[in-house]
Amino acid sequence: MDSTREFPLAGAVLAIAGAIAMLFAGAELWLTAAILALWLGSLWLGRIARAAPEPSVPEGSSAVALFERIGAMIEPLAIPLMLLDRGRIALANAAARDALGAHILDQDARIALRHPEAVRLLEAPEGGAAVIRGLTSARSIWHLASRPIDGRLTIVELADRTAEADISRAHTDFVANASHELRTPLASIIGYIETLADPDYPVAPADAERFYATVLHESRRLQSLVEDLMSLSRIEAEKHEMPATTIDLGTLTQDVAQEMTAFGANLKTEIATGQEGSAVRGDRRQLEQLVRNLVDNAIKYGSSDSPVELRVSPVGAAVELTIRDHGPGIEAEHLPHLTRRFYRTDPGRSRAAGGTGLGLAIVKHIVERHRGRMDIASTTGKGTTVTVRLPGIARPSGNDIQPSQ
Repeated sequence: MDSTREFPLAGAVLAIAGAIAMLFAGAELWLTAAILALWLGSLWLGRIARAAPEPSVPEGSSAVALFERIGAMIEPLAIPLMLLDRGRIALANAAARDALGAHILDQDARIALRHPEAVRLLEAPEGGAAVIRGLTSARSIWHLASRPIDGRLTIVELADRTAEADISRAHTDFVANASHELRTPLASIIGYIETLADPDYPVAPADAERFYATVLHESRRLQSLVEDLMSLSRIEAEKHEMPATTIDLGTLTQDVAQEMTAFGANLKTEIATGQEGSAVRGDRRQLEQLVRNLVDNAIKYGSSDSPVELRVSPVGAAVELTIRDHGPGIEAEHLPHLTRRFYRTDPGRSRAAGGTGLGLAIVKHIVERHRGRMDIASTTGKGTTVTVRLPGIARPSGNDIQPSQ
């Protein structure tokens, strides 16, 4: 006989005895009958509830089928997700395997994560969430959430916060550096103007002329800095939009070189024009700025006795721009940092030459927007070579390539 249908006789006997006692005590018959019915009904329902099986995960082929359905649902999700079965990783979607490695499947989750804070969270019966630093690398920052489903299954979610932290830190550093760079010329300008305007301390004409020249120099430096900041902001805003215009990089570079030569730059050019396959998809204004910045850097920090060499040529499916100077070169430890904003190998020399510290950062962002690559190679005492490689395109028929302007 089904245990859920067996009437609890002991409880029923006690209920009847209680009802009889109520009658002898003078209780109304209808009230005694109602209480007896409620008592017997509660005993019946309690028996059924106790006999009902607890929900559990199916075993055998049913469990395999369930896990397969869950795996199919979480596999395409961009957020790393894992399903733990009694603490072991039964399922991990592609994002989780990319983050932690494909070997984590069927491992104990505590061994797979190997982080004290993560282990503490996984062992907590109620689950929870925490920010875990250093989970996948020394600088990584992850938000880990553990949510138990029942006594057997737990869902674990990971969210990579490293990029957000890097962006936040970069913005903070940028504001601090920009404030410092803007404050320096402003302080100089204000100091000299206050001196010139002080009626109690007249300035000699020769000194006044020197002060005015300094104010003019610092004002132009401030103007260049503001223009570079605005330019960098515009390029960053457009960095996800690939330019659609076809540009002949060889012709554009030749035009920029001729213009700079007219103003006294010592340049030596070897440039392939459109006939030789130097067409790229590009933003003319930004590519001109790229060439100017690189040539200007090479002139400032190169050798005055040797020309700056410019070369544009097709290399496979790409178009390569190479700019080489014969200056003192750059020490190896500086090379990885040259494209950082406001980074200078020699701050005094850079400021004296009118540099803002943003030229190569602007170039890097322009190259990234054009889906290209930039390499900087330098040998101390022999000079520096900057190579920019942009994806080339087949030369269109007719006059589709924009002429130089």
